[in-house]
Amino acid sequence: MLKRTWLTASLLLHPLVLPGAFAEEAARPSYATVRASPDGIGKVYLGREIAQVMTFHGARWLERPERMEEERPDRVLATLDLKPGMRVADVGAGSGYYSWRIAERVGAGGTVYAVDIQPEMVRLLQQQMTQRGAANVKAILGTHTDPRLPEATLDLALMVDVYHELEYPYEMLDSITRALKSGGRLVFVEFKGNDPTVPIKPLHTMTEAQVRREAAAVHALEWQKTVGDLPWQHVIVFRKR
Repeated sequence: MLKRTWLTASLLLHPLVLPGAFAEEAARPSYATVRASPDGIGKVYLGREIAQVMTFHGARWLERPERMEEERPDRVLATLDLKPGMRVADVGAGSGYYSWRIAERVGAGGTVYAVDIQPEMVRLLQQQMTQRGAANVKAILGTHTDPRLPEATLDLALMVDVYHELEYPYEMLDSITRALKSGGRLVFVEFKGNDPTVPIKPLHTMTEAQVRREAAAVHALEWQKTVGDLPWQHVIVFRKR
């Protein structure tokens, strides 16, 4: 009798609970495995092979003096419309090249969450922030699937030349989106794909169309604008509905 009662209850409950979970799982894009190219990891997401991560050994390249002319970070920062008191995440912050610049603009009343998955890079970032007196920068050691950001608190999340290297792009975008306030912005800065004037390996570039396609997989994100007048990169801005 108990078994029959349990079975009846189970059949009644499952249609109410499981279809949504199945639908969510079915809507999530899957990953494929291929033979890795020289600059890739052999994992494909929505037609794009994910690029290898630049390790902490490349930190000097992040801080190169030529970056100011090659990438024009001043113009990138201008597109972010930063205000005092804002809470901003710099995901894949590396050595903190953007973190302290953002910290200056949001002021002592604001917070910058600087996230990286490499402990060595996080230590380097902390050293850099101490030297620059950027006390409003909080270094976070994230994981491949979770940046460990506080939920529903961010005004802005930024990824500079990072997204194409994320091993789990769907999971990371989903986590970052959950950390945004309603109306908060997610900004991708990526080297322009299919542009022969950009001297970057192809897997470390992305077209606007590919970024928008992948961001669309996270349904809470809505494209807002694209700024394409930088020397090598474009800035692609989304807003959380």
